[in-house]
Amino acid sequence: MAIMHETSAGLGGVRTSGDLVARMVFRGMKLNEAKKYVADKLGCEVEDLSDEVKMKEIRESLDIGHIIITPRSSYGIAAKIKISQLLDIKIPSVELFKKNIGI
Repeated sequence: MAIMHETSAGLGGVRTSGDLVARMVFRGMKLNEAKKYVADKLGCEVEDLSDEVKMKEIRESLDIGHIIITPRSSYGIAAKIKISQLLDIKIPSVELFKKNIGI
């Protein structure tokens, strides 16, 4: 757990792509495989995953949440739902939310 925290923090967490890569590693992918998978899903290069400026643009264009909440942008569960769809994964809190609202 400590290693994954350090790795995702090194990628900037929500500021860049650390949260997305960490989700894939927790699902069993090796770190480099997870970076490639996330980069492919985001439509960028692996090197872009740690670039704050590029990732801010990508996260805003895909509306998957960013460190600074702006008007009409997704955050919280709305951002998690979009991340779940983008990465083609099930996120427990998203699944619970869907169950609770009946979808």
